[in-house]
Amino acid sequence: MEDYLSNLNEPQREAVTTIDGPLMIIAGAGSGKTRVLTYRIAHLINQGIDPFNIIALTFTNKAAREMRERIESVVGSEAKNLWMGTFHSIFAKILRFEADKLGYPTHFTIYDSEDSKSVIKGILREMNIDDKIYKPSMILSRISNAKNNLVTASAYSQNEEVTTYDIKSGKPEMSRIYKSYEDKCFKSGAMDFDDLLLKTYILFSKFPSALNKYQHKFKYILVDEYQDTNHCQFMIIKKLAAVYQNICVVGDDSQSIYSFRGATIKNILTFENEYPELKVIKLEQNYRSTKVIVNASDSIIRKNKEQINKTIWTENKDGDKIKVIKSINDNEEGRFVAQAIFEQKMEMKLQNSDFAILYRTNAQSRSFEEALRKLNIPYRVYGGMSFYQRKEIKDIIAYLRIIVNPNDEEALKRIINYPARSIGQTTIDKIIFLSGINSISLWNVLENASVFSELKSSTSKINDFVLMMKSFMVLKSKNNAYELAHHVAKHTGLLKVLNEDKTIEGINRFENLTALLNGIKEFTEDDTSEQEKSIDNYLQDIALLTDADKIDTDKNKVSLMTIHSSKGLEFPIVFVGGIEENLFPSQLSLGNRKELEEERRLFYVALTRAKEKVFLSYATSRFRFGSLLYCEPSRFLKEIDSNFIETDKSFNFVEETSDSYNRRSGEKSNFSDFKKSMFAKPETKPLPQPIANFEAEDCSMIKENNVIEHIRFGRGLVILVEGNGDSKKATIKFDEYGEKQLVLKFAKIRFI
Repeated sequence: MEDYLSNLNEPQREAVTTIDGPLMIIAGAGSGKTRVLTYRIAHLINQGIDPFNIIALTFTNKAAREMRERIESVVGSEAKNLWMGTFHSIFAKILRFEADKLGYPTHFTIYDSEDSKSVIKGILREMNIDDKIYKPSMILSRISNAKNNLVTASAYSQNEEVTTYDIKSGKPEMSRIYKSYEDKCFKSGAMDFDDLLLKTYILFSKFPSALNKYQHKFKYILVDEYQDTNHCQFMIIKKLAAVYQNICVVGDDSQSIYSFRGATIKNILTFENEYPELKVIKLEQNYRSTKVIVNASDSIIRKNKEQINKTIWTENKDGDKIKVIKSINDNEEGRFVAQAIFEQKMEMKLQNSDFAILYRTNAQSRSFEEALRKLNIPYRVYGGMSFYQRKEIKDIIAYLRIIVNPNDEEALKRIINYPARSIGQTTIDKIIFLSGINSISLWNVLENASVFSELKSSTSKINDFVLMMKSFMVLKSKNNAYELAHHVAKHTGLLKVLNEDKTIEGINRFENLTALLNGIKEFTEDDTSEQEKSIDNYLQDIALLTDADKIDTDKNKVSLMTIHSSKGLEFPIVFVGGIEENLFPSQLSLGNRKELEEERRLFYVALTRAKEKVFLSYATSRFRFGSLLYCEPSRFLKEIDSNFIETDKSFNFVEETSDSYNRRSGEKSNFSDFKKSMFAKPETKPLPQPIANFEAEDCSMIKENNVIEHIRFGRGLVILVEGNGDSKKATIKFDEYGEKQLVLKFAKIRFI
C-alpha cells in the first residue's frame, strides 16, 4: 500500500480505495473528511485514472485550493489537471465554453447580490411599483428560491398556484418583475449566482450533445458538503453521473444548516433511493474535540428524528465540562465572556486567535465587541461589509467589467460619470430611455451618440468616454490583469480623486484601492499561464468568492461570527452566546419540527467547532427592537446530557482590568457569582405595573448620579449615560429591580 494509506483508519481507507460505483461517505464532525476526499482523488490518479476525467465539487474556493495542494504533494503536477472548484466556479467555466448555445457572450458578467438588487430597484422605478411593499431583498430571495428549484420566469408566470399565492400575499406583480429581471440580465450579458446553476441545468437539458460531452468527460464525480446542495445542484449532478455512475458524495446530515439558501437535507437522506447499489461508509471517529464535547454534542443531535444513524466517538482526552454562564442582561453577558477570555489567555498562555465567539444573529456582536474593547482584546467581526462591496472597489471593478463585457449595464451606469465628466443624470436618463425604445444596449447608444438628437448637447463628452473605454479594451489583449487595472485606475482619474481626499475616510478609500491593485499584482504573479492571468479570470475569481473564502484565522485576533459563518472552522476555545428561547432556537423556527431540527443542527455545529473548551452563555433579559425583554434559557441547554455540563460550580473570572465598571457601580466586580442553577426562572416577580397618574418628563438632560423614578421599575440611581440623540441610553440601578439599561427616547422617567 502507498504511504498515504497508512495514515488512515479502517473506514477512511475503505472510503479512499473504493473506486467504482456510487458511494456515500457520512463524515461526522472532525472525522478527517478533507483528508479522505484528498487521498481518494490522489488514489484515483495513482490507479491510472486521467485527472482530466475527474471533477471535484466543493463549497468554497479555499477548500478547493487546499485540497489541490495536498493532492499535488502526493501525485505531483498531475493534480493541476483536475476539474476542482466550487459548483459556481466549475459551472461558470462550462458555461463560458458553451455560452453561445444559450445566447450569452463568452465573457458574460457575473452579478453579485448588490448588482442584482440594483437591477431590481431600476425595474421597480420603471414600473412605478412601491419598493416598501416590493422590497428588493425580498424579490431577490423569491427569484433565487425559484431558480434553485428550476423555475424560470416563464414557468413562474404559468404556475397558477404560485401566482395565486402572490396575489393573496399582496404581491401580484412578482411574475412581471421576475420576467423583467431575467430580460435585463440577458440583455446585459450577465448571470447572477443562481443562473450559474440554472443555466447549466438548462444547457444539459436542451442540448443533449453538451450533456453527452461532459458525461463522458467526467467519469468520476466527487461532491463535498453534499448535505448543503439544493435541488438544482442535485439534478445537475444526477445528469452528469448518469452514464458511469461513479459518483462519490461526502457530507454530514447533522451539519445541514443552509435551508435559507435553498439547501435541502433530503438530498443526503434519500440519496440511497437514487442509487440502489449505493455503498455507505461512515466516518465516526472524531479527531478534533475532547470526549466531553463529542459526547455532549452527540446527546443533542440524537434528539432529531430526521437523520442518518451514526455514533461519533473519540480517543482524545476527556477534557473540561461545558461551562454555562448566566447573566442578567446582554451587556453583562459580554463582560462575562470578555473576562473569561482574558483569564484563559493569562492562565494557559494562549493567543487571541485561539478564541471564537459565536452567536445566532449578527446583531448580538455589539455587547461582545464593547466588552472586548474595554479589556483591549483585539478582535475581528466576520460578516460585515465585504472588501469587494466597498464603493471605491466596486467603482474600479465596474470599469474592468465593461472592458470585458461592454453590455454590462449595471457597471456602465455606475461609472459613466465617475469621476465626474459632465455626463449628468438627465443625460443618463435619456441614454436609458433611448436604450429601451430602440431595444439596444446602453453601450450601443453611447457608441452611436451622434445619431440621437436627444444627446446632442452631450455628444462630445460621451464620445470622449467611449474612446477612453475602447482604448482600455485594446490594452486588454496586450496586458495582464495588473497592468490593465493600474492603467485604468490612473487614466480614469480614480487614483487622483481618492488621493486628493485627505479625510480619514478618503485616506482609507485610497488605501483600499491600492490594496486591490496589490491583490491583482499577486494574482498575476501566481504560478499559472499568461492566459489565466487575464482580467477575465481575475473578475471571475473575485465574483465567485464565498464568505468562507474571506475568513482568515491566522491573524492574532478573537474571531466573532455567526454560527452559520463558522461552519468548517475550528478553534481551541469557543463561546456561544444568546442561548435563549426565541433567539436560539429562533422564534421563526418554532412553527414546525423540520425548522426546529435545523436549529438543533446549528447548535450541534456550534459545539463541534471547539477542540478543547466550550462556554455557553445566556441572559435573563435583553434589549431587542428598543424594548427590554425577559428571556428564558434555551431548550437546547436542557437537552445536553447533564454529565457534560457544569452548572453548580463557580467559575473564577479575573477582575476587570478597566476600572470603568467598578467606578460607576461603586462595587467590586464579581464575575464568578453564578452558582444558582442555570434553569432558575430569570425573574421570580412579574413585570411591575405602571405607577398610576405618572407624568414623564424630558430626560434628554439626564446625568450620572441623578435620582429618578421609572413608570414601572420605581426609584433608581443613574450610574452611566452613553450615546447621542435617539440612541442615547442610561444604565440605572433600581432599588428593587437591579441594574437596567434604558433607551431614553422610549423611557418613561421623572426626576426626584
